[in-house]
Order: sequence, then C-alpha cells, then structure tokens
Amino acid sequence: MLGYRRRTSALLLAATALTLPIAANAAAPTQRETELEARLLRLEGEMQALKSDLAQAKAASANNDGAQAVEHAKAAEAKADATAVKVAALEAKTQPDGFKVGATTFKMGGFVKAVGSVTRFGNGELAGGSLGKEFFLPQQIPVGGSASTDVIGHARQTRLFFSAATPVSGKELKAHIEFDFALAAAPLGAQRATNAYTPTFRRGFISYGNLLIGQEWTTFQNASHLPETTDFVGPMDGSIFVRQMMVQYRQPLGGGLDLYLAAENPQTETITSTSAAMVDNDQDRMPDFIAKLAYKDKTKELHVAGLVRSVSVHSAGSGDTALGWGATVGGKILFGPDLRHDIRFVASGGRGIGRYFTVGYAPDAIYDRAVADRLNLVDNVAAWASVKVGWTATLRSTFMAGYQHAGYPGAIGTPALANVEAWSVAGNLFWSPVRNLDFGIEYRHALREVASGLTGTMDRVELAAKYTF
Repeated sequence: MLGYRRRTSALLLAATALTLPIAANAAAPTQRETELEARLLRLEGEMQALKSDLAQAKAASANNDGAQAVEHAKAAEAKADATAVKVAALEAKTQPDGFKVGATTFKMGGFVKAVGSVTRFGNGELAGGSLGKEFFLPQQIPVGGSASTDVIGHARQTRLFFSAATPVSGKELKAHIEFDFALAAAPLGAQRATNAYTPTFRRGFISYGNLLIGQEWTTFQNASHLPETTDFVGPMDGSIFVRQMMVQYRQPLGGGLDLYLAAENPQTETITSTSAAMVDNDQDRMPDFIAKLAYKDKTKELHVAGLVRSVSVHSAGSGDTALGWGATVGGKILFGPDLRHDIRFVASGGRGIGRYFTVGYAPDAIYDRAVADRLNLVDNVAAWASVKVGWTATLRSTFMAGYQHAGYPGAIGTPALANVEAWSVAGNLFWSPVRNLDFGIEYRHALREVASGLTGTMDRVELAAKYTF
C-alpha cells in the first residue's frame, strides 16, 4: 500500500509539470504537441494501472475482514428477524379493552345511529309524537281511515353503556348500565327546535359467577338472535320483547349446553269487553318463572324455554287469578364462506302471556268487572324468521318475515279495535366501508287486523347510518 501511494504522488507531480509547458507554449510547433500527447497517453495508461492496483488492494482488505463481515451480517439479520417477530406479536395482540383502576376494569361503549324514513299508511294517519312514526309497532298501524304519508328523521336509537368487572375469589363481579333514547314518549314539540329526547334506562344488573340480579332481557328470549335491521327490532310482530327485573341463575351442563332458571318481575295487562285500551294492573302476587336450555357452538345457537306465571287482578276487595303459560324455541345457524350467511328463527305460543310479545300487541286477558269478576285469558301465537346473505365481506342483506295472532275467549265480548293479527315482510342492504361503520337501506310492508275486521297497511323505506364504538 505504501509503494502504491508513492507511485501515485509521483505521477500526479509529473502530470502537473507537463501541464505548465502546455499552457506556456500554446503556439509551439506541431512536433512539440505530438510529444506532449504521447506523454499524456503514457500517463493515462499508468493511471489505469494504479486504479487496478487500488481495486486489488480493496479486495484484499475485504478478504482479510470477510469473516468479521459475515458475522456482522448474520447478527444484523437475526436482529431484524427478532424485530419482525415482535412487531407481528404486537399487531396480533388484542388491544386493551377499557381501563383499570386497581383491580377493577371499566369499559364504555355503544353506538350513534341516525335513521330517516318515508312511510305510507294505507288506512289512516298517526297522531304527532307516536312511536309508530319512528319504529315499526304493528299495533300503531292506523285502520279505517284515508291514506297518509309521513317523513321523519331521528337519532333516538343511539345507545351508551358502562360496565365494571372486578375479580373476587376466583370469579368476576360485574356491573352493567345501559341507556338509549328510543322508547320514551316523544316530548311535545320535540321536532320544533331541539329534538331533546329523554334518555331511557335499558339494562342495569350485577352478576357474580353464574348469578345475575337486575334488569336484563327476559330469560324467555334471546336478544342476540334478532336480525340486522334499520329498525329498532325488525320483525316486531313476531318477537318476544321484554326487559325487566329478575334473579337469574345459569348452570353450565357441558358440551356448550347451559340451563337458565329465573324469577322475573310480574305484570298483568288486560282490556275490557268494550275498550281495547291496555290496563296496567299492578296487583301481582307471584313472580314469573322461566326455565331455558341454550346450546352454542361455532356455527349455531339454539334455545328452548318455558314460562309459567300467575295472571292476577285484585282491586277494591275483588279480583281473580289465572295460570298463564308459554313456550318458545329459536336459533341462529351460520353457514357459507367465512360463515357470512345465517338463518335465524323464533316460534312462540302460550296462553295469558300477551305482554311478552311486541310491546303488548295483545293483552294477557280480558277483565271486565261489570260483566264477570273473572279473568278470560287470551291465546297467543307468534313467529319470525330471517335469512342473512353476506354478498361480500362488506356488503350484506337480510330478508325477514314476522307473524302474530291473538285468540280471544268466546265467553266475553271482544272490543272492536282489539288487535287480532299482524304480519310483515322486509328486506335490506347494508354496507360497511370500514370497520364499525354501517350504512343501510330497508323496505318493509306490514298489515294489522282488528277484531271488527278492519285492516291497515304500512309501507316504509328507511335509511340508517351507524357508528359503533
């Protein structure tokens, strides 16, 4: 290397010396220029030789340090692999859900849902502020009048919940509180300016292990089986729909099978022989008792439940008690690519259990003290079914139908406007461009029939946007 550097310096000095005569004798004879050109050619050849020597020297140096370079490369590669593994693990790791204070984990969530609809009632119109303008309630489909059209928009289905969970003696002690703005009556003049709907208490319970105490969906139904819809419930005419106070115990039986036993808040709903207005009787003396078997695995959920209750009216020293009962079976079956499709269904029937269906489409009994001081129980049959088709990972449709029939006793008169039958069909299309954001459009046709034979129809097109957080 030292000899190489000395040769390089000598050549550079020689080149510098040659350039001086060239600059001074620009007009020298041609022979002089020829000699200088020959010298430059020799210098250029020697410069090429020097470059070759330099390349060989670098190669030798690389060979001398080759083993160390290989070790460095292996170490760098191993470090890169370890980093990639760590990044992948972080991406796959479930992100924290909620936050902890001491041993208690707190969570909050819910969704914002905005809905707009155009409704044509074929046989009458609804009074301002009626819930039937904003939700599908078959008992509020007008009958016996002229056709009307209604356009409305609202965000009343928006929901918020809070929960807490603390490990205690190997089990979790949990609490859940949930609100929305849906089923409270619309305040007078709400749409005039601020639409200030009142928050509605939905669910509030505590649980420890397999025991639950508080207000929750009745054990007689399975709310998770309800289909996706722009409406609050969808096939309301065929649905069980009750949230109430209960004491519920769940006993796992193994193999995905659970037994539920519950005592739930009683409430008897009656009409008279001359008026279809629902009477809220509050003289119940026994809770409603419910037992349910529920099965769940990766592709299906099934349940069967039974209900026994005391239908009771006691006031002013008189009254009556009768035995009400009911049964229901339902399920959800997933299938298709990535389990994007599903079939859901519920079928229910009983006697004296009208309040469990459709937010009270039909009463539990007819009670008219002026005619006879006894309860005349009403028979109930209801069902709904739906099919969901997952067209793509982000586009899906649900097609659904619901039905309900109330059979009134012949021993006492039935008021002309008592609800007898209701059915509906609906279909929708939902699109989720990103996670937790849904846009939907839905069409529903429904019919209501009352005891006098009058009917009313409803056709509704509804749009919805929902962000779940």
